[in-house]
Amino acid sequence: MVATPRVSTPVGRRAAPGRKRKVAPGGKRSWAGWRFVGPFLAVFALVFLAPVVYSVHLSLFRTRLVGGTAFVGADNYLAALADPQFWSAFGNVTLFLVVQVPIMLFLSLLVALAIDSGRLYGTSFFRISVFLPYAVPAVVATLMWGFMYGDRFGLVGNLNETFGLSLPDPLSADLILASIGNIVTWEFVGYNMLILYSALRVVNPSLYEAAEIDGASQLRIVYAIKLPALRGALLIATIFSIIGSFQLFNEPSILKTLAPNAITTYLTPNLYAYSLSFDGQRFDYSATVAIVMGVITMIIAYVVQLRGMRKEDRS
Repeated sequence: MVATPRVSTPVGRRAAPGRKRKVAPGGKRSWAGWRFVGPFLAVFALVFLAPVVYSVHLSLFRTRLVGGTAFVGADNYLAALADPQFWSAFGNVTLFLVVQVPIMLFLSLLVALAIDSGRLYGTSFFRISVFLPYAVPAVVATLMWGFMYGDRFGLVGNLNETFGLSLPDPLSADLILASIGNIVTWEFVGYNMLILYSALRVVNPSLYEAAEIDGASQLRIVYAIKLPALRGALLIATIFSIIGSFQLFNEPSILKTLAPNAITTYLTPNLYAYSLSFDGQRFDYSATVAIVMGVITMIIAYVVQLRGMRKEDRS
């Protein structure tokens, strides 16, 4: 019998069982992976982490007319949580989310199913036409719709004058959220349609063939095959839409010049934070409002994702 020599491991450097340390040829550790991800990490730290850290730093201080800037800890956060204007703005975007997002996703789903059905003439042209509004910058889209909304200078005003109608003003305080919702829906139906349509394109064609052999109708195929295949894509589109709704800023900010009486500084949380920072010079409290809104958005998006994943696991 030949004795197997023991290989001694230096004290303090024992390797975990079953794992080998990856070492580059020559016995030196390789940094090639870090060189690949280094540029991304540098940009990520510069444009994301640094502003977040600076915002947190600002939110912990308060600038007074007498006494200058002083550390206040969580006082700004307590003030934001008790601020009625902040909660009014949060209520507006929540209402916007509850009404606009389901309508937008339903329209996107209908368009995706229609394109995937193969019974639509000019499928490529129709797909590009629906997606084209997403390529229009938000500023251009909002100005275009804003001038059409005008009851004195736009399409609504022309219809009232030509046909003797009295259509309600889309830029009034009662309808401004619905008007913004129409703009956002027009912009993002094509974007969400592309997400859903891409998910439909990876469905195994043999499932459709088996369903046709069994005599399943088109509605049955949609309900039993296509909709289950779209659960993950619908979850992603829903999370993106939730985040976008809570970040609503461009459309009301641009429409404010056309409807100054309808759009207040606390119509949305981002508009409120912008007004605090650039109009009121309250940078510390503006940063606090932005952080609170970011945390709320993150929590809601996480809960929606968690519930969606649980439903998908059950099925």
